[in-house]
Amino acid sequence: MQGLPIIVVLFIIGALFFYSFRVLREYERGVIFQLGRFWSVKGPGLVIVWPVIQQMVKVSMRTVTMDVPSQDVISRDNVSVKVNAVLYFRVVDPQKCIIQVENYLVATSQLAQTTLRAVLGKHELDALLAEREKLNLDIQTVLDQQTDAWGIKVSNVEIKHVDINESMVRAIARQAEAERERRAKVIHAEGELQAAEKLLQAASTLAQKSEAMQLRYLQTLTQIAGDKASTIVFPIPMDLIGPLLGRARE
Repeated sequence: MQGLPIIVVLFIIGALFFYSFRVLREYERGVIFQLGRFWSVKGPGLVIVWPVIQQMVKVSMRTVTMDVPSQDVISRDNVSVKVNAVLYFRVVDPQKCIIQVENYLVATSQLAQTTLRAVLGKHELDALLAEREKLNLDIQTVLDQQTDAWGIKVSNVEIKHVDINESMVRAIARQAEAERERRAKVIHAEGELQAAEKLLQAASTLAQKSEAMQLRYLQTLTQIAGDKASTIVFPIPMDLIGPLLGRARE
Protein backbone atom coordinates (compact mmCIF):
# COMPACT_ATOMS: atom_id res chain seq x y z
CA MET A 1 0.00 0.00 0.00
CA GLN A 2 2.91 2.34 0.54
CA GLY A 3 3.98 2.03 -3.06
CA LEU A 4 0.50 2.83 -4.43
CA PRO A 5 0.81 6.63 -4.17
CA ILE A 6 4.11 6.46 -6.01
CA ILE A 7 2.51 4.42 -8.81
CA VAL A 8 -0.35 6.90 -9.04
CA VAL A 9 2.05 9.84 -9.18
CA LEU A 10 4.13 8.13 -11.88
CA PHE A 11 0.97 7.30 -13.84
CA ILE A 12 -0.17 10.93 -13.66
CA ILE A 13 3.25 12.18 -14.70
CA GLY A 14 3.33 9.71 -17.60
CA ALA A 15 -0.18 10.70 -18.72
CA LEU A 16 0.72 14.38 -18.60
CA PHE A 17 3.93 13.73 -20.48
CA PHE A 18 2.07 11.72 -23.13
CA TYR A 19 -0.63 14.39 -23.39
CA SER A 20 2.01 17.08 -23.93
CA PHE A 21 2.82 15.69 -27.40
CA ARG A 22 0.77 17.21 -30.22
CA VAL A 23 0.95 16.60 -33.95
CA LEU A 24 0.15 19.43 -36.34
CA ARG A 25 -0.59 18.81 -40.02
CA GLU A 26 1.25 20.58 -42.82
CA TYR A 27 -1.46 23.24 -43.13
CA GLU A 28 -1.77 23.83 -39.36
CA ARG A 29 0.10 26.06 -36.94
CA GLY A 30 -0.06 26.16 -33.18
CA VAL A 31 -0.08 29.47 -31.28
CA ILE A 32 1.48 28.69 -27.86
CA PHE A 33 0.61 30.66 -24.72
CA GLN A 34 2.62 30.19 -21.55
CA LEU A 35 0.85 31.27 -18.36
CA GLY A 36 -1.43 33.45 -20.46
CA ARG A 37 1.32 35.21 -22.39
CA PHE A 38 2.19 34.61 -26.02
CA TRP A 39 5.14 32.25 -26.27
CA SER A 40 5.65 31.17 -29.90
CA VAL A 41 4.13 29.78 -33.08
CA LYS A 42 5.00 26.15 -33.77
CA GLY A 43 4.32 23.54 -36.40
CA PRO A 44 3.89 21.61 -38.50
CA GLY A 45 4.97 18.25 -37.11
CA LEU A 46 5.49 17.13 -33.52
CA VAL A 47 5.02 19.84 -30.90
CA ILE A 48 5.46 19.62 -27.12
CA VAL A 49 2.98 21.60 -25.04
CA TRP A 50 3.46 21.36 -21.30
CA PRO A 51 0.11 20.85 -19.58
CA VAL A 52 -1.19 23.50 -17.17
CA ILE A 53 1.74 25.79 -17.96
CA GLN A 54 1.14 26.09 -21.70
CA GLN A 55 -1.92 26.17 -23.95
CA MET A 56 -2.06 25.84 -27.74
CA VAL A 57 -4.58 27.21 -30.23
CA LYS A 58 -4.63 25.58 -33.66
CA VAL A 59 -4.88 27.77 -36.75
CA SER A 60 -5.51 26.52 -40.30
CA MET A 61 -3.37 28.13 -43.01
CA ARG A 62 -5.51 26.91 -45.90
CA THR A 63 -7.53 29.24 -48.13
CA VAL A 64 -11.04 29.77 -46.81
CA THR A 65 -13.97 30.13 -49.22
CA MET A 66 -16.66 32.29 -47.61
CA ASP A 67 -20.03 33.13 -49.12
CA VAL A 68 -21.06 36.73 -48.47
CA PRO A 69 -24.85 36.85 -47.93
CA SER A 70 -27.00 38.92 -50.27
CA GLN A 71 -26.80 42.60 -49.38
CA ASP A 72 -29.21 45.43 -50.16
CA VAL A 73 -27.21 48.08 -52.02
CA ILE A 74 -28.34 51.54 -53.12
CA SER A 75 -26.34 52.46 -56.20
CA ARG A 76 -25.09 55.95 -56.94
CA ASP A 77 -28.06 56.60 -59.25
CA ASN A 78 -30.50 55.56 -56.46
CA VAL A 79 -31.34 52.08 -57.74
CA SER A 80 -31.95 49.35 -55.14
CA VAL A 81 -30.25 46.04 -55.94
CA LYS A 82 -29.34 42.85 -54.09
CA VAL A 83 -25.74 41.71 -54.45
CA ASN A 84 -23.96 38.66 -53.10
CA ALA A 85 -20.34 37.58 -53.49
CA VAL A 86 -17.78 34.96 -52.58
CA LEU A 87 -14.60 35.75 -50.65
CA TYR A 88 -11.26 33.89 -50.72
CA PHE A 89 -8.77 34.51 -47.92
CA ARG A 90 -6.19 32.76 -45.76
CA VAL A 91 -4.25 33.31 -42.56
CA VAL A 92 -0.68 34.49 -43.09
CA ASP A 93 0.16 35.45 -39.48
CA PRO A 94 -1.30 33.01 -36.89
CA GLN A 95 -0.21 35.20 -33.97
CA LYS A 96 -2.19 38.23 -35.16
CA CYS A 97 -5.32 36.30 -36.14
CA ILE A 98 -5.58 34.88 -32.61
CA ILE A 99 -4.46 37.87 -30.55
CA GLN A 100 -5.76 40.85 -32.53
CA VAL A 101 -9.32 39.60 -33.16
CA GLU A 102 -11.65 37.36 -31.19
CA ASN A 103 -13.00 35.32 -34.09
CA TYR A 104 -11.32 36.09 -37.39
CA LEU A 105 -13.89 34.15 -39.45
CA VAL A 106 -16.86 36.10 -38.09
CA ALA A 107 -14.95 39.39 -38.23
CA THR A 108 -13.94 38.86 -41.85
CA SER A 109 -17.50 37.93 -42.82
CA GLN A 110 -18.98 41.06 -41.22
CA LEU A 111 -16.30 43.26 -42.72
CA ALA A 112 -16.93 41.79 -46.18
CA GLN A 113 -20.65 42.57 -45.93
CA THR A 114 -20.15 46.21 -44.94
CA THR A 115 -17.38 46.72 -47.50
CA LEU A 116 -19.56 45.25 -50.25
CA ARG A 117 -22.30 47.77 -49.54
CA ALA A 118 -19.89 50.70 -49.17
CA VAL A 119 -17.89 50.09 -52.36
CA LEU A 120 -20.80 49.20 -54.64
CA GLY A 121 -22.84 52.15 -53.37
CA LYS A 122 -20.30 54.49 -54.97
CA HIS A 123 -21.04 53.21 -58.49
CA GLU A 124 -24.00 53.47 -60.83
CA LEU A 125 -26.13 50.52 -61.92
CA ASP A 126 -24.47 50.29 -65.34
CA ALA A 127 -21.08 49.85 -63.66
CA LEU A 128 -22.46 47.12 -61.37
CA LEU A 129 -23.64 45.18 -64.41
CA ALA A 130 -20.73 45.79 -66.79
CA GLU A 131 -17.59 46.40 -64.70
CA ARG A 132 -17.51 43.46 -62.30
CA GLU A 133 -13.80 42.81 -62.66
CA LYS A 134 -12.97 46.36 -61.60
CA LEU A 135 -15.43 46.21 -58.69
CA ASN A 136 -14.02 42.86 -57.57
CA LEU A 137 -10.54 44.39 -57.46
CA ASP A 138 -11.77 47.46 -55.54
CA ILE A 139 -13.49 45.33 -52.89
CA GLN A 140 -10.50 43.00 -52.60
CA THR A 141 -8.11 45.94 -52.13
CA VAL A 142 -10.21 47.53 -49.37
CA LEU A 143 -10.68 44.23 -47.51
CA ASP A 144 -7.01 43.31 -47.79
CA GLN A 145 -5.94 46.63 -46.30
CA GLN A 146 -8.31 46.31 -43.33
CA THR A 147 -7.62 42.63 -42.57
CA ASP A 148 -3.84 43.05 -42.72
CA ALA A 149 -3.85 43.97 -39.02
CA TRP A 150 -5.50 40.59 -38.30
CA GLY A 151 -2.85 38.62 -40.17
CA ILE A 152 -5.27 37.74 -42.98
CA LYS A 153 -4.63 37.97 -46.72
CA VAL A 154 -7.67 38.44 -48.97
CA SER A 155 -6.66 36.87 -52.28
CA ASN A 156 -9.83 37.31 -54.33
CA VAL A 157 -13.41 38.59 -54.28
CA GLU A 158 -16.01 37.59 -56.88
CA ILE A 159 -19.45 39.18 -57.25
CA LYS A 160 -21.87 36.33 -57.97
CA HIS A 161 -25.28 37.89 -58.62
CA VAL A 162 -26.74 41.36 -59.03
CA ASP A 163 -30.53 41.09 -58.67
CA ILE A 164 -32.81 43.98 -59.64
CA ASN A 165 -36.60 44.26 -59.55
CA GLU A 166 -38.82 43.60 -62.57
CA SER A 167 -39.70 47.23 -63.23
CA MET A 168 -36.02 48.11 -63.50
CA VAL A 169 -35.46 45.12 -65.80
CA ARG A 170 -38.15 46.43 -68.15
CA ALA A 171 -36.64 49.91 -68.03
CA ILE A 172 -33.22 48.51 -68.91
CA ALA A 173 -34.77 46.56 -71.81
CA ARG A 174 -36.42 49.72 -73.16
CA GLN A 175 -33.15 51.60 -72.82
CA ALA A 176 -31.29 48.85 -74.71
CA GLU A 177 -33.91 48.87 -77.49
CA ALA A 178 -33.68 52.66 -77.81
CA GLU A 179 -29.90 52.40 -77.98
CA ARG A 180 -30.12 49.82 -80.77
CA GLU A 181 -32.51 52.04 -82.73
CA ARG A 182 -30.19 55.01 -82.28
CA ARG A 183 -27.23 53.02 -83.58
CA ALA A 184 -29.26 51.80 -86.59
CA LYS A 185 -30.23 55.37 -87.49
CA VAL A 186 -26.65 56.57 -87.11
CA ILE A 187 -25.36 53.77 -89.33
CA HIS A 188 -28.05 54.50 -91.95
CA ALA A 189 -27.22 58.22 -91.91
CA GLU A 190 -23.51 57.50 -92.25
CA GLY A 191 -24.28 55.25 -95.23
CA GLU A 192 -26.36 57.97 -96.90
CA LEU A 193 -23.57 60.48 -96.33
CA GLN A 194 -20.94 58.22 -97.85
CA ALA A 195 -23.20 57.46 -100.84
CA ALA A 196 -23.82 61.19 -101.42
CA GLU A 197 -20.08 61.88 -101.28
CA LYS A 198 -19.38 59.15 -103.85
CA LEU A 199 -22.15 60.43 -106.14
CA LEU A 200 -20.72 63.92 -105.90
CA GLN A 201 -17.28 62.64 -106.83
CA ALA A 202 -18.73 60.70 -109.78
CA ALA A 203 -20.66 63.75 -111.01
CA SER A 204 -17.54 65.88 -110.77
CA THR A 205 -15.55 63.34 -112.78
CA LEU A 206 -18.23 63.06 -115.47
CA ALA A 207 -18.53 66.84 -115.73
CA GLN A 208 -14.83 67.18 -116.51
CA LYS A 209 -14.96 64.84 -119.56
CA SER A 210 -17.83 65.00 -122.07
CA GLU A 211 -16.80 61.62 -123.48
CA ALA A 212 -17.29 60.04 -120.06
CA MET A 213 -20.79 61.50 -119.90
CA GLN A 214 -21.62 60.06 -123.32
CA LEU A 215 -20.33 56.62 -122.35
CA ARG A 216 -22.38 56.73 -119.19
CA TYR A 217 -25.43 57.71 -121.23
CA LEU A 218 -24.94 54.80 -123.60
CA GLN A 219 -24.47 52.40 -120.71
CA THR A 220 -27.75 53.56 -119.24
CA LEU A 221 -29.48 52.96 -122.59
CA THR A 222 -28.08 49.42 -122.65
CA GLN A 223 -29.49 48.72 -119.21
CA ILE A 224 -32.90 50.11 -120.15
CA ALA A 225 -33.02 48.08 -123.36
CA GLY A 226 -32.87 44.88 -121.40
CA ASP A 227 -36.43 45.47 -120.16
CA LYS A 228 -38.68 44.47 -123.14
CA ALA A 229 -41.97 44.87 -121.31
CA SER A 230 -42.04 48.67 -121.42
CA THR A 231 -41.80 51.46 -123.96
CA ILE A 232 -39.23 54.11 -123.17
CA VAL A 233 -38.95 57.55 -124.72
CA PHE A 234 -35.59 59.20 -124.17
CA PRO A 235 -33.94 62.35 -125.52
CA ILE A 236 -30.81 62.22 -127.62
CA PRO A 237 -28.09 64.58 -126.46
CA MET A 238 -26.90 67.12 -128.99
CA ASP A 239 -23.36 66.03 -128.31
CA LEU A 240 -24.14 62.78 -130.16
CA ILE A 241 -26.13 64.06 -133.17
CA GLY A 242 -24.28 67.35 -133.65
CA PRO A 243 -21.52 65.88 -135.83
CA LEU A 244 -24.11 64.01 -137.94
CA LEU A 245 -26.13 67.17 -138.59
CA GLY A 246 -23.01 69.03 -139.62
CA ARG A 247 -22.19 66.46 -142.30
CA ALA A 248 -25.76 66.44 -143.59
CA ARG A 249 -25.62 70.22 -144.21
CA GLU A 250 -22.46 69.85 -146.15
